Amino acid sequence: MVDSPGAEPLFDRVCLLGVGLIGSSIARIAKQRGGLARTVVAHAKTPATLARVRELGIADIVEEDAAKAVEGADCVIFCVPVGAYAEVMATVAPHLKPGAIVTDVGSTKMSVIRDLGPLMPPGCHLVPAHPMAGTEYSGPDAGFAELFDGRYTIVTPMPGSDPAAVEKVREFWRRCGAMIETLDPATHDKVVAIVSHLPHLLAFTIVSTADDLAEETKEAVLKFAASGFRDFTRIAASDPTMWRDVFLNNREALLEMLARFTEDAQALGRAVRWGQAEFIEDRIRRGRKIRKGLIDRKQA
Repeated sequence: MVDSPGAEPLFDRVCLLGVGLIGSSIARIAKQRGGLARTVVAHAKTPATLARVRELGIADIVEEDAAKAVEGADCVIFCVPVGAYAEVMATVAPHLKPGAIVTDVGSTKMSVIRDLGPLMPPGCHLVPAHPMAGTEYSGPDAGFAELFDGRYTIVTPMPGSDPAAVEKVREFWRRCGAMIETLDPATHDKVVAIVSHLPHLLAFTIVSTADDLAEETKEAVLKFAASGFRDFTRIAASDPTMWRDVFLNNREALLEMLARFTEDAQALGRAVRWGQAEFIEDRIRRGRKIRKGLIDRKQA
């Protein structure tokens, strides 16, 4: 359920470390709907991003110093690429408010525990989370308040996590419009490897293959691109820094799923080579079945 404007804020002060698509969408929700925080502090690495956030007016405070940004915040949300977590955490950890909840929006979760866990000050609470929502666009202008509506956010608490802190993070995402699920971090990483990370890897590869074609062929590819190729190019337009970090920080699960896919692709290729029509039709029917399941769940 999405809170209406004027709802009692869940947190007094929320600090967003990173103001790209996800961070700027959270900031917009806090401004437009209320119910998240009395004060939103935004930090970004580059002066250009900081200046744009100020121009957009989506945060109450824009702070260039990460250490200052987290001071007094009862909730700190890592919205930077997962590869930057350890460096940023080393900077902000000494300045976290006692009892603060630290959470994130990253697409890998075992790496979050690895990079943030050892640096957590005593008394603070780490509750990793992953909103399963996004577009191919990035930066503070890309965000919008409806991004999470009807989408899943997966919360991945660790054994011994403070139940009150976990519930606050769950409620935070409910107020953003998301549906909440809970997984252990390792299971999360395997699931997203097949539903998100592998499709992105394939899209980057297919579009790169097209780019390597002879010039006259490539021009025809762009001119006559059917919807299938266009869908791949949309995914392949995603932020390169973020996806580089995702691939490297979910390496084992991604490579496992890539190996499974490679075996299945070779099997289908053999069926095409040897004219095994029933095998080909079975694979197509299974694809249609999955698509129907997504439509039925309103996730298409």
